[in-house]
Order: sequence, then structure tokens, then C-alpha cells
Amino acid sequence: MLDWLKSVVMPPEPTGPPECFKRFSLEEEPIAAEGFCIEGDAWCFDCPGETPVRLFEIDEPGVENCLLTYRADLKTENAAGKVYLEMWCRFPGRGEFFSKGADQALKGTSDWSSVEIPFFLKAGQRPDLIKLNLAAEGEVRVWVRNLQLLKTSYEHQ
Repeated sequence: MLDWLKSVVMPPEPTGPPECFKRFSLEEEPIAAEGFCIEGDAWCFDCPGETPVRLFEIDEPGVENCLLTYRADLKTENAAGKVYLEMWCRFPGRGEFFSKGADQALKGTSDWSSVEIPFFLKAGQRPDLIKLNLAAEGEVRVWVRNLQLLKTSYEHQ
């Protein structure tokens, strides 16, 4: 009984260190092409608030039985509300599921902070689309750099 309970609530042991699945460069234009510019080594977004900023999508990523980690450095100026990362995974015939980093949210004016959010995929859970967003609960200027998606593999369960 205890082993079953552990398998439900505890993530499996990784088979190795996280690997960079996709690193986004400044040459790649975010989906939200309006209201952004490049400043130095970062994208800069003027967010009107309450609407997620769609950054990038990964079509047919071919991943399962792993931990996906969406990581980026964020800096904010005059954030009226919380600013955090948001990742959506779409599964054929099942819909979309999300992970949000509201517990690591930035507020007000902040210097660079490294933030990340996880999404656990079990064996057989293969998203056909991954959406990487930036959520802003109010008007704010946000800088984003070092945006990447990491993959940590697990033993087959």
C-alpha cells in the first residue's frame, strides 16, 4: 500500500541530469509580435495585463515519461500585479493542462530573477503541443532572457 501511495504522490527518480530540450534565441520572434522589442540580451514586453503573453510553441515535441522544466530569467518594471511563467501541454483527445509559476511571481520593479516551472509527464502522456507563456496580472514592462525548456528523463513506469 505504501509503495502505491508513493508512486501516486512522489515523482519517479530521474535517469540522469536535465537536458536542454529547446533554447530560444533572440533571432526567434515570439508569437506575441506586438508590444515587444529586443533590449540588449533580452526580449522586452509591454503587457496590458490580464492576458497571457504567448511566447513560443513547440509542435509535436515527441516527449513522454519525463519532467519538462520551463525556465527563464525575468525582470519587471512597475508591475501592477503578479508576473510569472505559464506552460500549457495539449494532449490529443484529452484537452489542455497547465503549470503556472504563481508561487514564484514577481511584483513591482524587480531585478533579474531566474524562475522555472515543472510539468510531469507519465509514460504514454505525449503532448502534441507545448505552449510557453508569460502571465501578467496587470500592466507591466517585462524583460525575458535565457528562455529554455529542459527535459529530465525517468525510468519507465
